Amino acid sequence: MSRLTRRVPPAVRVRNDTRGAVLAERAAVADTFWRRLRGLMGRTALRDGEGLVIRPCAGVHGFFMRIPVDVLLVGPDGRILRALTPLRPWSPGGLVPGARFAVELPAGTVARTATRPGDRIVLEPVS
Repeated sequence: MSRLTRRVPPAVRVRNDTRGAVLAERAAVADTFWRRLRGLMGRTALRDGEGLVIRPCAGVHGFFMRIPVDVLLVGPDGRILRALTPLRPWSPGGLVPGARFAVELPAGTVARTATRPGDRIVLEPVS
């Protein structure tokens, strides 16, 4: 079983293994229907170092969101398939065939870390 198909703990560190950059020190994991449905709706801020990993997930949208976020859609091998920077509130994001999970980060994180499609993302458990 690969690292991406195993059960993910309730919080993870999100690291760009290609660039050697930490994208989120502590990202919540939305891996149930209700957690995925709620996502970041209602949040008025997402601080640096925070994030949300949504799995499974092949597409996102900004409907009912109050804040812009950077979104990475990641394939089964951990490679970024698409980066939405930023995904603005009330905007469509679209589907990405082959995506297995999404990482939502504070707007500007992707540019600050030079993260690009093709980079490999690693999820590490945090306590």
